Amino acid sequence: MRVRVDSLVQGYGKKTIIDDVSFDVPEGEVVAILGPNGSGKSTIIRTMAGLMDPKSGKVTVGERDLKDISLEERARLMSYVPQSYNYMPFSSVMDTVLSGRSPYMDWEPSDKDLEVVEESLEFMDIMNLAMENINELSGGQRQRVFIARAICQTPEIFYFDEPTSALDLKYQIDTMKRMYKYVHENNKSVLIAVHDINLALRYCDRAVMLKNGKIYSEGAPSDIITERSILDVYSVKAAFTENEYGIFIMPYDSV
Repeated sequence: MRVRVDSLVQGYGKKTIIDDVSFDVPEGEVVAILGPNGSGKSTIIRTMAGLMDPKSGKVTVGERDLKDISLEERARLMSYVPQSYNYMPFSSVMDTVLSGRSPYMDWEPSDKDLEVVEESLEFMDIMNLAMENINELSGGQRQRVFIARAICQTPEIFYFDEPTSALDLKYQIDTMKRMYKYVHENNKSVLIAVHDINLALRYCDRAVMLKNGKIYSEGAPSDIITERSILDVYSVKAAFTENEYGIFIMPYDSV
């Protein structure tokens, strides 16, 4: 399901963080939000997920204004995975993932709910952790549980705020690869804030690059991620290399 922001202005108190931003996340695509700390990535995601009301502008989901969609329906349409997650500390992994089915459950989970939980655990390769207490897991393991919970919710739109930040190198690649496959096989939409530009180059269909709360550029990652844009947006000098596996960025100095 397509989601779009038009002329979005957002901030905290009198401070404007996002200033007149417009872009869309098409159905069946992974769209990355790129930019340095403080550029507004998390603020955009929180607004599009309905956690903040726009100061001006609007968020459109499908053909409807987000403000006209009930909280109950939003819970079925979209899933949000923040950088840090509140959770019941002595809950099992199984119960944590099952909580993603709450928009569909009454008092007890159905066979369908349990089936989706199992599929989500298997998809994220954490079935072996199902009966572990979530507070006994590493930060990276917990992050994979929260992604499984989002998948268990079976939404049309996923919002991820730095989902790979707590993961080691193997699981950064593995998680991005799995989500890219899931989105394209199931025709979902994903908006993801990413710090690792190499991951965006390899596993995202489009990218929106922010600078000082405005869009610096948007388009295919390979088109907008250049030596000039890295320097202008991140104040970092970088070299690019290309081989049989793709294009890779090698930052080598700050300015």
